[in-house]
Amino acid sequence: MSLYVPEAFATGDRAVLERLVREYPFATVVTPAAQEPAISHLPLLLADGDGNEATLIGHMARANAHWQVAAGVESIAIFHGPHAYVSPSWYENPAQAVPTWSYATAHVHGVLEPVADAGEAAAILDLLVARFEEARPEPWRFAMPEPGRSALVGAIVAFRMRVRRVEVKLKLSQNRPVADRMRVADALGREGHCGSDAVAAWMRDYSGIAPKR
Repeated sequence: MSLYVPEAFATGDRAVLERLVREYPFATVVTPAAQEPAISHLPLLLADGDGNEATLIGHMARANAHWQVAAGVESIAIFHGPHAYVSPSWYENPAQAVPTWSYATAHVHGVLEPVADAGEAAAILDLLVARFEEARPEPWRFAMPEPGRSALVGAIVAFRMRVRRVEVKLKLSQNRPVADRMRVADALGREGHCGSDAVAAWMRDYSGIAPKR
C-alpha cells in the first residue's frame, strides 16, 4: 500500500530526500512476510549506485533473520524526519481549526541485496563509521587487528537496497494560509525543544514562507 500523500504535501525533489536521509538516517525497514512483517531499525546511508541510481546501504546482525526473509521481496525503509504537535491556538482563527501534527517522512522501496564479499561488506561498514564519526575531533576508526576485525565483519550482513520507488511527504501546514504558516513556524520556534525547532526550520525551507531573519 502506498503512503497517503495529499497533493499539498507531496514533493518530487531528490534534494529533499537526500536531506532527510542525511539528517535523520535511523530508518525502520519493513519487509512483508507470511506470518507477520519483519521489522528492523537501522542507520542507512544514501549513495549513488550503478548508473547514478539511488542506493541505500547498511547492515544488520547476521543472527537477525530479517535479511533472509527479505530475499527477493520488496522492502520499505521508512525515514522519520522532524515532527511536532501543532496547536490550533496558533492560527488566526483557532475556533475554526483542530490540533494536528506536522512532520516530514520518506518511504523508500527496494529489495535488500546482501553483500557476499567480505571486503565489500567491510567497506560498507567503514562508510557508516566514517559518516557518524566525521564531525568528531578525534574520529574513531574500525582499525582493530586481525583476526578480530574479520570476525566482527562476519557477524553482520551488509546490504545494498537499490531504490525502486520513493514517497516523500512534507506535512508542514502547506494547506493553511501563508499567515498561519508563519504563525505556526514562529510558535514552534518558541517551544524550546529540538523537534519543534527542526519543524520550524523545515517549514521555512519548504512551505513557502520567508526564512526567519
